[in-house]
Amino acid sequence: MDLAERASLRRVSGLSTELADITEVEYRQLRLERVVLVGVWTEGDAAHAEASLAELARLAETAGSEVLEGLIQRRDRPDPGTYIGSGKVRELRDTVVATGADTVICDGELSPGQLRQLEDKLKVKVVDRTALILDIFAQHARSKEGKAQVELAQLQYMLPRLRGWGDAMSRQAGGRAGANGGVGTRGPGETKLETDRRRIHKRISKLRKELHAMRTVRDTKRGRRETNAVPSVAIAGYTNAGKSSLLNVLTGAGVLVEDALFATLDPTTRKAVTPDGRPFTFTDTVGFVRHLPHQLVEAFRSTLEEVAGADLLVHVVDGSEAAPHEQVAAVREVVAEIAEEHRDSMPPELLVVNKIDQVDGTRIAELRRLLPDAHFVSAHSGDGIEELRAEVAERLPRPDVFVDVLIPYTRGDLVARAHTEGEIVEEEHTPEGTRLRAKVRTDLAGVLQQFVGVG
Repeated sequence: MDLAERASLRRVSGLSTELADITEVEYRQLRLERVVLVGVWTEGDAAHAEASLAELARLAETAGSEVLEGLIQRRDRPDPGTYIGSGKVRELRDTVVATGADTVICDGELSPGQLRQLEDKLKVKVVDRTALILDIFAQHARSKEGKAQVELAQLQYMLPRLRGWGDAMSRQAGGRAGANGGVGTRGPGETKLETDRRRIHKRISKLRKELHAMRTVRDTKRGRRETNAVPSVAIAGYTNAGKSSLLNVLTGAGVLVEDALFATLDPTTRKAVTPDGRPFTFTDTVGFVRHLPHQLVEAFRSTLEEVAGADLLVHVVDGSEAAPHEQVAAVREVVAEIAEEHRDSMPPELLVVNKIDQVDGTRIAELRRLLPDAHFVSAHSGDGIEELRAEVAERLPRPDVFVDVLIPYTRGDLVARAHTEGEIVEEEHTPEGTRLRAKVRTDLAGVLQQFVGVG
């Protein structure tokens, strides 16, 4: 149903009724219809630069665009004025005119000055990688928390990029007004720019308060699971690596699965049971991407905490990608940043290579050499899933306190908890009650302490 609803609304190319004037770009809706991509290659080899631009093309298509052309320039660093050099700007302008594009997307985050100069020279809308990813998130957010997180990130991105031109944006006349508007316009007052900044700051403050309240609810739920000694497993990985598909196969969660970047924005937590009967939780999280905008990392902090606080991190990698090791590095970088901020150690990692049904045996052998500690599975065909279940169960923390107790029959609830949360070594039914020798967690051991030596 989620997939059908998402597909029911599509952008139709060529039907935009927006003004051709591109001056007040920050105050208009993003227009992403027919786009030309441009990137600056500063490090690595040509294949790396082309892969980055190909990823940008997939992001643009996910946002509803039609990609017409892509250009890459080799430079030591981006041009401080126009991101690309003046010669490449002229070449880009020729490409825009020849293809009939209405938008240029840059593979990097542009400064306000770069954005202004590029639009002045190209005469079309210019969007950077950060704005593109924010646009995708805005389309895909479903929950109240997800929408608030996306809006916060958009406002933080927009704030330093507000601008205006001349009298059209001013609400001040000052001095002898004369031709400036006459009575009612003299004296000090806010410019339109100042009004917009004030409103955005006010909205950001309100969103942060709302997200703090939602974070409290999330922390309460997490704390309840920790109190009940339920281990947690977080599924993390690059966007479109198959995390939601894997969650569905392992738990029957029924969450939205789509072959698109950032299909999942709202985390989903589902109960699961190990083959030997121990309960735990699986949490599907938002995907990562190279150069993930810092506004999004900040806004989705409460969601990403599920990763830092997990007992085990199942790191899913797309086996059909050309450079999976680069995706692994990008994910580990963000997870390490979150763990460091919360003064937590990174959870133990279980690397899982998904989509092996889409690659041949030679490629699988190459991946095994490249990622020797990984488990290879296919959420689509089911290959390797049972082995993965067993490995997850093996890596989950086990009860570590040994108890020998005699529990009266009136406290059958404690016997049930010992079966659910612990490992029973020996059980015997006596006239006085149930004799248990078991390994349990510290909290349950404290409750059972009163029955040690009874009888």
